[in-house]
Amino acid sequence: MKIVIPGGSGRIGHVLAGHFHDRGEQVTVLSRTPRQAPWAVAAWTGRDLGSWIDAIGGADVVINLAGRSVDCRYTPANRKEIMDSRVQSTRAIGAAIARVVHPPALWLNASTATIYRHSLDRPMDEATGEIGGGEHGEPATWKFSIDVATAWERTLFGAATPRTRKIAMRSAIVTIASRDGWFGKLMNLVRCGLGGPAGPGTQYMSWIHEADFIRAVEFLIKREDLDGCVNLASPNPLPNRDFMGALRKAYGMPFGPQLSVWMLKIGTVLLRTEAELVLKSRRVVPRRLLEAGFEFVCPRWEDAAEDLIRRWRALPENQGQRHAEQKARR
Repeated sequence: MKIVIPGGSGRIGHVLAGHFHDRGEQVTVLSRTPRQAPWAVAAWTGRDLGSWIDAIGGADVVINLAGRSVDCRYTPANRKEIMDSRVQSTRAIGAAIARVVHPPALWLNASTATIYRHSLDRPMDEATGEIGGGEHGEPATWKFSIDVATAWERTLFGAATPRTRKIAMRSAIVTIASRDGWFGKLMNLVRCGLGGPAGPGTQYMSWIHEADFIRAVEFLIKREDLDGCVNLASPNPLPNRDFMGALRKAYGMPFGPQLSVWMLKIGTVLLRTEAELVLKSRRVVPRRLLEAGFEFVCPRWEDAAEDLIRRWRALPENQGQRHAEQKARR
């Protein structure tokens, strides 16, 4: 199988590319900053058509993950880059697919579970979930994220690619056992005794273990009857208070003070990120995956947290810290 992954040089893309490469598939990553990798890497701007179109022609699957990280302050310049990097790359891929003689059978395009409204009252699935953006009194940054998501999906489904099945992957946070990234930042808080509830702690956390994300992508490739919007999330979102409690327990940290909203807002300014990432309630469930028969290997956060921390501790860069912890316990 020939798989093309625009934006595949990011953390999730690297995991996917490595998985498919190890399985013997022909993988090509499109990157704005090409680096040597075990698989093919082609340069693109994420905006303009170019020689990378050759990789699209004859491909079986395109998995577009391109987009500037949202883990930043939402300054006017960053907002423009966040929006443009998603919309322009999706538009360019659509133009490429429309141009090639042999278009891919499937186009999987990243989207986000953040597209749904702030939800404490009930789960959000693909059929009954409410798209956010019109709530009264919600922060402007929350509306911006929803505007990005809706523009992203509108560009995908508006592309004239009649011979290609299209799916918008409304993904929750993909939990990857890495030293940096989202999970690494959480572990830094937990290690320092700061892994308590964020704000009220009642806001829901939607997540998906990296193994289930990979398996969901494979599932969508095989299921030719599925198209449109699909939620990629564990079937068991849980309140932030319980989420952080399970993470502390898996690590062996007995305490973690509650971080007030004002503390979070100051902290996220210092860390150059946005409080939305931890304060907005994302109560998203994967109705279409479950109804299609997909089975999760890590549906419960308690089990996922134990697995992620075990593999996080095994990372080479964490070995010194692990030995120090073991010595302190003796």
